[in-house]
Amino acid sequence: MRERKGLSEIREVLETAKNIAVVGVSANPEKPAHYVAQYMLEAGYTIYPINASMLGQTMFNAPIRETLGELDQPIDIVDMFRRSENLEAHLEDILAMQPRPKLVWLQLGIRNDEFAAQLLEAGIEVVQDRCLMADHHNLRL
Repeated sequence: MRERKGLSEIREVLETAKNIAVVGVSANPEKPAHYVAQYMLEAGYTIYPINASMLGQTMFNAPIRETLGELDQPIDIVDMFRRSENLEAHLEDILAMQPRPKLVWLQLGIRNDEFAAQLLEAGIEVVQDRCLMADHHNLRL
């Protein structure tokens, strides 16, 4: 497994992915943790919102889950909107997913090389410090 860095390496994942879990989703339409997920939904992906503080609500046609462990369907991409220092708290849930996601995407401004190394070691590819929406748009998918 590898860290995907360039658009050509990212294209393959975005062309085959269908399901995206968004960790740290926001109800505020002005925040990237909302409008990136909205954009991906409108682009044809199924969005699974994750945010413990919004439990019981619905967003993007799906109930908001507290953790990744509550998902019962395969997830292709886990899109992380969490501060770099808070990523480790989600590692156990990611590694327990069955099947495991193909890719964990750390949004623009989010980088944690130790967290990424643990995912790569477990066979999960990683993108760090990139905007999912911008890359999808730039690839014209």
